[in-house]
Amino acid sequence: MDDLLRYSLLLVTGFFTGVLNIMAGGGSVLTLPALIYIGLDPNIANGTNRIFILMQNLTAVVAFSNEKMSYFKQSFRLAIFTIPGAIIGAFLAVKIEGELFVKILGVVTIILSLLMLAPIKHKPGVADENHPKFILYPLLFAIGFYGGFIQAGIGIFIMFVLRSILKFDLVKVNVYKVFIAFIFTIPAFFIFIYHGQIDWGAGFVLGLGSILGAWVSAKVVSKLGEKVVKAVLVVSSLLIALNLLGVF
Repeated sequence: MDDLLRYSLLLVTGFFTGVLNIMAGGGSVLTLPALIYIGLDPNIANGTNRIFILMQNLTAVVAFSNEKMSYFKQSFRLAIFTIPGAIIGAFLAVKIEGELFVKILGVVTIILSLLMLAPIKHKPGVADENHPKFILYPLLFAIGFYGGFIQAGIGIFIMFVLRSILKFDLVKVNVYKVFIAFIFTIPAFFIFIYHGQIDWGAGFVLGLGSILGAWVSAKVVSKLGEKVVKAVLVVSSLLIALNLLGVF
């Protein structure tokens, strides 16, 4: 495959997964196969994918901020609990194959996508961000661990955990999600760099496509609201699960 075709494929993939990641999560299930398809070793593809994740999440954070939808202080208080898990997960990722774990994730993702359809009864403003339930913290550690390890589908887990425990609507959870994912990806990224598992050219092209996709997605989320996000979330999570289970 020549370079023009490789980079064109990555640019288009980056755009669509940038849209998907901001609206629901799971874009890495598409980008990882794309990186492997163009000839990267799976471990290098996993590391290279972090460039894409950092670029599209940073873009989304800025876009949400411009739409007056930013919760930096609150999000960071949650994000710090994901960092230890992300570091451990990334160290394992550079050494361990995760095929069995990916299959398990496929089953779990189906369960989570169905749970997201269940209504959560709450009144606007009743969630207490300053005093969340204790169970939130080990779950944030687990989110960081999986995010550091393989990342694919992590947005769905973040959204499910925050929505279930903090009782936010999906639009607000989306804003939290992109900031939290951005924070815990930083230490994981440096671990992959240290182990030489980054293809900078492929990562930046994928990231450029994701910037436009993330920006468009953030605008759509803020304008159309929770119903659109929920529809995209359920459909994408089911597709992700089928992909992880090897159906396609």
